Amino acid sequence: MHPLSKTSRDWLLVIIFLAISAVLYLVPTGFESAKDENSVHCAARVIAVDDAEIQVLGMIRAGEQAVELEILDGPFQGETFTANNQLMGQLDRDKLFKPGDKAYVILTVDGDGKVVFVNPQAHYRLGLELFLLGLFAALLLLFGGLTGFKALLSFVFTGLVLWKVLVPLLLKGTDPVWLTLCVVALLSAVIIFLVAGVNRTGLTAFLGALLGVVASCAMGIYFTRHFHVHGAVMPFAETLLYAGYGHLNLTRVFMAGVFLSSCGAVMDLAMDVASAMSEVVAKKPGISRMEAIWSGIRVGRAVVGTMTTTLLLAYSGGFVTLLMAFMAQGIPLDTTFNFIYVAAEVLKTLVGSFGLVTVAPFTALAGGLLMTAGESAATDSAH
Repeated sequence: MHPLSKTSRDWLLVIIFLAISAVLYLVPTGFESAKDENSVHCAARVIAVDDAEIQVLGMIRAGEQAVELEILDGPFQGETFTANNQLMGQLDRDKLFKPGDKAYVILTVDGDGKVVFVNPQAHYRLGLELFLLGLFAALLLLFGGLTGFKALLSFVFTGLVLWKVLVPLLLKGTDPVWLTLCVVALLSAVIIFLVAGVNRTGLTAFLGALLGVVASCAMGIYFTRHFHVHGAVMPFAETLLYAGYGHLNLTRVFMAGVFLSSCGAVMDLAMDVASAMSEVVAKKPGISRMEAIWSGIRVGRAVVGTMTTTLLLAYSGGFVTLLMAFMAQGIPLDTTFNFIYVAAEVLKTLVGSFGLVTVAPFTALAGGLLMTAGESAATDSAH
């Protein structure tokens, strides 16, 4: 039998992971029973509003906004209801509707199927989210062709694994660090082998990324303890505890999040180094193992500088208003960085950057061992 060509292997992988993604989509999470069976979720058009009961205190609004809604889908499509939009004086949660807006509405029904309560929960955003997703997919396919399709498939597969595997198992009490490490290893293998193919280049990138993530994991566990950072710094952590999940170890969840959030950049750098080493070995088949390793390290040096800055900018965007608030109040820099929320972000940034710095030599070492071993190494790495 003739071995499969590279294109055939690529399509075989695509078909396999399409099937796995379909199965993941259909598999229940086990938390469907927590859904309120007496509620109907739908979209509605805001016909009219009445702001007479709203009290304005500076930037804060409190009171009730009366909203007249026309249901746009579901079993009550076409019907009109009047609801109260409760304003709590919290800028991050309150919303104001105006005529013509589209609202996401939850209808509570009784045993006879009659609507007993109407909750205009938020502005309707699902349509725009789907539009952006479709635009992203179209551009990726147009620009990348088959490689773009594989990247899109890895994107979908990653989302499904996070929602269908990681989150449910975390809620069920599985150890967050070990679970996340296994999930990251799985995702790294799928993403890298889908994009690079099942060859020495892909294996090199996978080993380098995995070793970099393991290094980040170890650093995250050690420094989370010594920073005295606990899981309550994460958004909605207390809400989760009060919702009946007091058994969860949120500090371990935070540790897992430290290296989970940086694994994408780690995979990116590992793929860059592995691809460059593959080209070097293909152009110079007789290259020695040490020459190949040093080539990989030199490529890593060129990339790692911008990648660590990328992590800093990505994390800074999430807490820039916190830094602004501290500066506006004249709080000294040492006090700012000693504050637990800032310290948590510093921990994520530096531990993630540590993983990036280590992944380059790890990948170079793996590439030197794999790509220069055996007579067919150069040919295999090129294909």
